[in-house]
Amino acid sequence: MNSSIPWAGLIPVAVLIVGFMIYCIVDIARHDVKHLPKWAWIVISCASIPVGGIIYLLVGRDSNRS
Repeated sequence: MNSSIPWAGLIPVAVLIVGFMIYCIVDIARHDVKHLPKWAWIVISCASIPVGGIIYLLVGRDSNRS
């Protein structure tokens, strides 16, 4: 029984996705955000992986970070 799914190739991708999600959530929690409340950015980032996180990084991050 040979599986056609390349699990060895998917594991690093899954690790990168989880790491990116964690980075976005921690960044949202620690810093000020623009346009939406923090909870909304977290929902968007987690619901639409990785597009939500990318949108947050491009649009939602506050440029006046301390």
